[in-house]
Amino acid sequence: MNPEWEVVLGLEIHTQLATNTKIFCGCPARAPEGVSVADLGPNANTCPVCTGQPGALPVLNRKVVEFAMRAGLAMNCEIRKKNVFSRKNYFYPDLPKGYQISQFDLPICEKGYVDIEYKLGGKEQTKRIGITRIHMEEDAGKNLHMDDFSLVNLNRACVPLIEIVSEPDMRSAEEAGAYMRAVYAIVTAIGVCDGNMQEGNFRCDANVSVMPKGSNKFGTRAEIKNVNSFRFVEKAIEYEVERQIALIQSGGKVVQETRLWDSAKGQTFSMRSKEEAHDYRYFPEPDLIPVQIEEKWLEKVRSELPELPSQKKTRYISELGLSSYDAGVLTSSAALAQFFEETLKLIGGEAKASAKAISNHLAGEVSRLMNEESVELSAVKLTPKHLAEIVKLQTSNVISSTGAKTVIAVAWKSGEAVDVIVDREGLKQVSDTGALEKAVDAIIAANPGQVAEYRSGKEKLLGFFVGQAMKATGGKANPGMLQEIVRRKLSS
Repeated sequence: MNPEWEVVLGLEIHTQLATNTKIFCGCPARAPEGVSVADLGPNANTCPVCTGQPGALPVLNRKVVEFAMRAGLAMNCEIRKKNVFSRKNYFYPDLPKGYQISQFDLPICEKGYVDIEYKLGGKEQTKRIGITRIHMEEDAGKNLHMDDFSLVNLNRACVPLIEIVSEPDMRSAEEAGAYMRAVYAIVTAIGVCDGNMQEGNFRCDANVSVMPKGSNKFGTRAEIKNVNSFRFVEKAIEYEVERQIALIQSGGKVVQETRLWDSAKGQTFSMRSKEEAHDYRYFPEPDLIPVQIEEKWLEKVRSELPELPSQKKTRYISELGLSSYDAGVLTSSAALAQFFEETLKLIGGEAKASAKAISNHLAGEVSRLMNEESVELSAVKLTPKHLAEIVKLQTSNVISSTGAKTVIAVAWKSGEAVDVIVDREGLKQVSDTGALEKAVDAIIAANPGQVAEYRSGKEKLLGFFVGQAMKATGGKANPGMLQEIVRRKLSS
């Protein structure tokens, strides 16, 4: 980042709500259990309302309002007791009515904040990011562009969304990534969003501008549209910042526009000029009365809020002795935290003793596989029962940490029982003291020169003897026991 320039960032996060039906009609809001959105037939979940047929009238889904309140409370917002839907007028082939029903000047939630934690330059950073508003709206359909024509699928039309609009408080791609992750952790933890980013259930528009260091006047912003990956939003922002700085320094001007991110090329490109609010000709939706929220309803929603990620993280640190990093990884998604707690419950006994071992696997090998394959835990065959048995075997020195990783990788795809995998792969450690001593004696006898060097003060050679003995046992020796035996025999 050029030190002469300052970055100004704001995110608009579109969160698809996990309701059974759409926001203004009774059509299913998602594919049936076991069927992916991609496999659902085109225009299968549609009716006259969500396809914008003349004379069809919207009816508001009460659950959408409840989920919006839940999100607002979790993000420290003020809940507007009387909020209003508006028509946002623009034409696209995937928006049959020619307008979107959204909220504008009287949204359901306002003036909130989310606290973020991230690393910058190797140092832990914390920051509070303001939330301007959270409003309810309907999603549009989806265009499929062919060579000579386009198709439209309206299954997604009228699916309920909340849009979470931040203040322009972020000053780096790292902050934007941390904020997006924090919001994701919250909406999945409170159950308002499934969080399937591959299917667009959680995506954001990033507003990016630059200004000279020390200036208090924001530069012209460009909006990067529909980014559905934490990593991609950071990369898109980094590219866009460099593009704008280079453009200004070469004598050009940044224009207000909407741009798209090409992850294959690693660059943004222009899509269309960016509209202002007046271009949408917002006016109150005449077919929907204002939403009136009674205090009793609001308090009921507040009382039913589950433990938030920040609260869960604090508990993991104070009660289970986990590090801030480990607790942060586990609470980054509801699925990961649930997997952790179910595994902990299955192991039983002293929770604190098992927590670190479970955390190591979830933050390490399990997270690596999830990122590598871009899948959620619900889509794989590894279960808390598998992990509980793996940790028990590792704790009792039956398998090594390397063996545990092997079991995780196999169970991840096959779902086979842990004992079957351990036996077939020959992963049981050699913990027989007599067998290990015999192997060490042979290594010492075969390397008198190294023995003499070790005994003369070159203690780094301990690793050589442990490695040779490990090789002699086919990598199956208990590492702790082996090191203790090698050290004792070399010192005698």
